[in-house]
Amino acid sequence: MMNINKEILLITQKIRTLSRNGLVYVDNEYDKERYEELLKLNDRLTALVTNQTEEAIRSTYVLEKEYTTPKVDVRSVIFNEKDEILLVKERADGLWSLPGGWADVGFSPKEVAEKEVEEETGLKVKAGRLLAVMDKKCHNHPPANHYAYKIFILCEIIGGQMREAFDILDKGFFKQDSLPPLSEERVLQTQIDLMFEYKNDPTKAAYVD
Repeated sequence: MMNINKEILLITQKIRTLSRNGLVYVDNEYDKERYEELLKLNDRLTALVTNQTEEAIRSTYVLEKEYTTPKVDVRSVIFNEKDEILLVKERADGLWSLPGGWADVGFSPKEVAEKEVEEETGLKVKAGRLLAVMDKKCHNHPPANHYAYKIFILCEIIGGQMREAFDILDKGFFKQDSLPPLSEERVLQTQIDLMFEYKNDPTKAAYVD
């Protein structure tokens, strides 16, 4: 029973996250009401599993919302046999970055790295070594709304094939000295240079701010 409850709680966390994200981006009252109703149903389900009241559940998440923590950006580092690194062209700004994005509730960092690569490129990868954990404020990124940590994980291609993605305009492998214009909100030249250092020296210790 404990394992079943744990699985249900994980599902409720995912539903809550999807509902809250929906309320952030919703642009009409029809959908807004449905996201709010979904949150209420989620509170009821969570209360049943945890033997708490719905009011206690709502109160817990109001408090959590008020305590702001850094967002987590996971980036996948993938090289080919030609010593080239995989980059994707972001639809958001028309510039290039390592595959990746915000971490999702219910997914480990490695799972996020693997999922983002498949969603953005069609390639299946196996996440491996942690290369770096960076605080964006410690690096020369442009100003952004979110305070964020960046996690860089080395990945190996194990299957799949390149295909189109709705939020990605293009994708490809690039030499270190011939990179396309970078989306500096997402990745810097210095960070990609560091990734090549890890490729050339597998014994190099992980970087942590």
